[in-house]
Amino acid sequence: MNVRHEYRPAYQTSLVDPAEFWAGAAEAIDWDVPPTQIVDSGARPVARWFSGARLNTSFNALDRHVHPTTPDSPSRADQPALIYDSAMTDATVVYTYAELLDEVSRFAGAMARLGVAAGDRVVIYLPMIPEAVIAMLACARIGAVHSVVFGGFAAPELAARIDDAEPVLIITASGGLEPGKQIEYPPIVLHALDLAETTAPRTVIVKQRPQFDTIHFPAPQPATEYLPSSAETVAAQWLDWDDAVRDAPRADPVSVAATDPLYILYTSGTTGKPKGVVRDNGGHAVALAWSMRNIYDVDAGQVMWAASDVGWVVGHSYIVYAPLLVGATTLLYEGKPVGTPDAGAYWRVVDKHKVDVLFTAPTALRAIRKADPEAELAHRHDLSSLRALFCAGERLDPATYAWADETLLAGRSDCPVVDHWWQTETGWPVCANPLGLQQLPIKPGSASVPVPGYRLRVLDSSGNAVAPNTEGNIVIGLPLPPGTLTGLWRDEARYERSYLSAYPGHYLTGDSGYFDEDGYLYVLGRSDDVINMAGHRLSAGSIEAAIAGHEAVAECAVIGLPDELKGHRPLAYVVLKSGVDIDPDRLRDELIERVRTHVGAIATLHDAIVVTALPKTRSGKILRKTIRQITSGETFEVPSTIEDPAVLVALEQQIRAARPEWRDPAHSTENTDNVVAPDVDPVAPS
Repeated sequence: MNVRHEYRPAYQTSLVDPAEFWAGAAEAIDWDVPPTQIVDSGARPVARWFSGARLNTSFNALDRHVHPTTPDSPSRADQPALIYDSAMTDATVVYTYAELLDEVSRFAGAMARLGVAAGDRVVIYLPMIPEAVIAMLACARIGAVHSVVFGGFAAPELAARIDDAEPVLIITASGGLEPGKQIEYPPIVLHALDLAETTAPRTVIVKQRPQFDTIHFPAPQPATEYLPSSAETVAAQWLDWDDAVRDAPRADPVSVAATDPLYILYTSGTTGKPKGVVRDNGGHAVALAWSMRNIYDVDAGQVMWAASDVGWVVGHSYIVYAPLLVGATTLLYEGKPVGTPDAGAYWRVVDKHKVDVLFTAPTALRAIRKADPEAELAHRHDLSSLRALFCAGERLDPATYAWADETLLAGRSDCPVVDHWWQTETGWPVCANPLGLQQLPIKPGSASVPVPGYRLRVLDSSGNAVAPNTEGNIVIGLPLPPGTLTGLWRDEARYERSYLSAYPGHYLTGDSGYFDEDGYLYVLGRSDDVINMAGHRLSAGSIEAAIAGHEAVAECAVIGLPDELKGHRPLAYVVLKSGVDIDPDRLRDELIERVRTHVGAIATLHDAIVVTALPKTRSGKILRKTIRQITSGETFEVPSTIEDPAVLVALEQQIRAARPEWRDPAHSTENTDNVVAPDVDPVAPS
């Protein structure tokens, strides 16, 4: 192996001379005005990358692959760019690079004809259909700033994002498809517009799906001698997608500054107001193209499938932008890991489309493992094309890793299972096993090593570095590398308060963990999930890892139950594998013993309660805080990001039946907006 491409030299160069390192990475991008200043460390509140340079992200993702800019680059006009596979409609549609470019150019022209210009915001509220990808790339093409809201978010959540972003256009569809039900989107959009305080949206474009009744929109009414035009009297004009693009001119890419925003992606905040994470154009393109080749080991002509949703950061980064930036084929899947129709759904897709690299969430693997513990459905498919299985989101516990490595991919030593860690805010991996640079040994339970560009540290509450194998707060030294957030939309004070104030000179990740003696990072969970027991700080993640290793357990959540004497007592909620029947007392005793053995005698598990399911966010994270509030008898609110409110209701009923002395808190768990349960997203909002 060429030593220049190994991990350690690359990582050291990225920290010692970041300008040199990222100048080299920037050569993978086509610039209208090439960068001369690589990093502006004096910018506030954080450094800016490639100031003064100009480019267009849509051009880099599409045009240059259809019409190569250098003589030695082959045209990829006829290569598949986007594969749409819907388990909900049994449909498969393949777009070549030339076809996708045509669709994007036409829709960009339609938006421009409606008056959408560079810098304008556009809210995209769509299910997992090709139009979602087309709309995002079309916004990038004309310099508009897109803000994708997960299709199915309730009206108040959509309204909050409309108020903050102030879009001139909203793009939606007639509805989303879920197993056994259909969710109509226009009524949710209409309700959100009623709730929104801003008057910015001028137009709503609706992509009509054949599975829903056709909506007939009235034609715009011109002004008369006595009446104003409908544009003056109607809050927002509703248009059919097909009507909007009919006869629309193809739009050419608009050159924008590298530091101009590409998109706003909202992540939940602790104060109730969503945080609008802003991503720029230049740093984003450079970082994602570098990550595809050096982390995921995916290049032009190969197939990458990020089993996520375009409403989440993984969908932005590794469904839409990164694969197209390097000329690869990306896969858009409308379906679930189980239930569409069974736990073999993912493996059907891998087999059918010869996927090279699959990126999913541990939550999805646990759901598949629960339904198909011996991976019998997976073994009915040819998975020989698969070269790597990446996981992120919740920690990939050693038990789930072992199942994926030894049962799912039995005999496939050439297909590593790679846990890696990142956040909505970072936009691309912080810690990973960099397969494209150098495949390193895998340590189950660890997200491997810091990715080049990230100066990772683990600090105690006073800001001092802790010793190896000692848990602390994970922080990233400034400057953050390109591709990370450049701020929060119109809220610089909140950005500094949320991320930069706790440890000066560092970005606070909000996660806790530790480095081992080899420099491998173990991410144990959110810092507020620490359990304080008799003066000892115990990680809920380490206790969960011990429990998850039991042969009967599919997944679990550990919370700290308040205790007057000890402070907290660890309490486990456990979901069993399908078909498992075990005496609850025996299970409790065995889990208590496992925790003592694997974590230590101080970590005495108070109880283990078997439940049918754990409440989760749409991005697959277990709602530990809400579980903790219910268990403690506290008043709680149903999180807006919840995947299935019925699971929370059932859990609450089970807990309260066991503790009748608790009175019901004043809250409502009614799902008034038909919030749906989507695919899990590997990287959850923080």
